[in-house]
Amino acid sequence: MRNGLAILAVTVLCTGCLTMHGSYRLRAVDDKGVELAPNITLMAEGSGIYSARGALCASYPGATVLVEDAKTGQPLKSESPFRCRTRK
Repeated sequence: MRNGLAILAVTVLCTGCLTMHGSYRLRAVDDKGVELAPNITLMAEGSGIYSARGALCASYPGATVLVEDAKTGQPLKSESPFRCRTRK
């Protein structure tokens, strides 16, 4: 019984553990969908999207960050769109 609980706990905890693979393009847009940094292309590999997203949110509080597959242009549905918090 104790081993079963341990396996269940690890399974539940790891459901949020995703290993990201691939190259992604990140963009920050305002509420109207206008790109906030049109002359900057921000690329990230794998889980590097979280650092890149954090940098965009720090630069553009309240923005929406769009994460797209660099090859296909398709949104990364599990992470995009992401709404940045506004500063207080």
